[in-house]
Amino acid sequence: MTDPRAHAHPPAPSTGDGSPDPRRWKALGVCLTAGFMTLLDVSIVNVALPSIADQLDASEAALQWVVSGYALTFGLVLVAAGRLGDARGRRTLFVVGVVLFTLASLAAGLAPTAEWLVVARLVQGVGGGIVNPQVSGVIQQMFTGAERGRAFGRLGATIGISTAIGPVLGGVILAVVGPEEGWRWVFLVNLPVGVLAVLLSLRYLPGRSDPEPVRDLDAVGALLLGGGVVGVLWPLVGEGRGPVDLAVLVGGLVLLGVFAWWERRVVARGGTPMVRGSLFRVPGYAGGALLGLVYFSGFTGVFFVLTLYLQGEVGYSPLAAGLTITPFALGSAVTSAVGGRLVSGRGRAVVVTGLAVVIAALALTDVLVRTTDAGPATGWWLAVPLLLAGLGSGLVISPNQTLALEHVPVAQAGAAGGVLQTGQRLGSAVGIAVVGALYFAGADGGDGTGGVTHGLLATLVLLAVALGVGVVDLVRRRG
Repeated sequence: MTDPRAHAHPPAPSTGDGSPDPRRWKALGVCLTAGFMTLLDVSIVNVALPSIADQLDASEAALQWVVSGYALTFGLVLVAAGRLGDARGRRTLFVVGVVLFTLASLAAGLAPTAEWLVVARLVQGVGGGIVNPQVSGVIQQMFTGAERGRAFGRLGATIGISTAIGPVLGGVILAVVGPEEGWRWVFLVNLPVGVLAVLLSLRYLPGRSDPEPVRDLDAVGALLLGGGVVGVLWPLVGEGRGPVDLAVLVGGLVLLGVFAWWERRVVARGGTPMVRGSLFRVPGYAGGALLGLVYFSGFTGVFFVLTLYLQGEVGYSPLAAGLTITPFALGSAVTSAVGGRLVSGRGRAVVVTGLAVVIAALALTDVLVRTTDAGPATGWWLAVPLLLAGLGSGLVISPNQTLALEHVPVAQAGAAGGVLQTGQRLGSAVGIAVVGALYFAGADGGDGTGGVTHGLLATLVLLAVALGVGVVDLVRRRG
């Protein structure tokens, strides 16, 4: 069977004389800066929660919504924003998303009450969800061949670093400004970044001269998909696990089924669906989307349980706990760039190798947690396995995204990227819910070490499933 990677890539966007757009790398830098800012806000706020509780007299429910509300609205708009960017122009949607995110950051930083802050975080999530599918869409639009792999490598490094470095930056801000006002600057620091991203995007991002009519944007499909995503995420990002949450989850799954039926009906009537079913028949896309969902359910949970363990059992400060996880971010940054170069020639083998390294490194982490005493030296013991896990992760995220989107038509790039990222957000929510529940179950009675080992074992099981998906796809491609 012929390897799908042997098919010719579509020509890269050009200046009219056949040469690639000279703005492409600067445009990528603008996109990655904004993407980093929005992904950082997933975790940077965690270390500021005690200060928010003190200064705004916020309840536990309000604090939960400060964290989970952002993830909820972020995941809600991803696919619709990607589809709208495909239709109306990615630069336009990028600017709208960054402006909305920046204004919401200002509102969060000036929040006089906990309720105000929760609403600001919900709007922030919408802005972040609008921005991120435009990033992968711009990469698809402006890059081709080996350059596209390198561009996705930089995106993978951005995802890996932003996920792991948030608690460190939050801890630094609180240490410099102080706990009374530091939590405000966790949000206000986004303002200059957002303004600069808007100005540079107007200069470097490509516009679109032939937007589709608004009537083709499948509003019913957007509502069904949004309701389904909220139904699935709601019980996972919240604290409740009762019958109401189960009913909401089932309702969300039903809405996703209705969405799939509706999209087929739209196609049968000659319309333009939110997500084309043919997208999942594109070589590598379905397997890459499934692998990404399962991988994010595993690797995101690692930071959650380790942060709880390091602060609760070891006694580290938020900054020290964040610094302990920094080796993962450093390793991911290094190999994301390398993986982006290797994937064009070695394909899925790069992803499988990365997964094997991550599993081995986290298994070593589990052994060290079990066999060493929790104390000041714990961070040093964990530095090497977390560095190795980061090195492996860099070979997973960006190469998998490159392979998943490699043969997707540019006209569907935004929607395709939105589906991928929605899967990643769902995976993250599932992973944190499952791994977190096992951590707290194991930590009952004050045994934090038992809790973290329970969580790490669950993570290893999820990552083993991702490895299985990767191996199956590798064998199929070589068959």
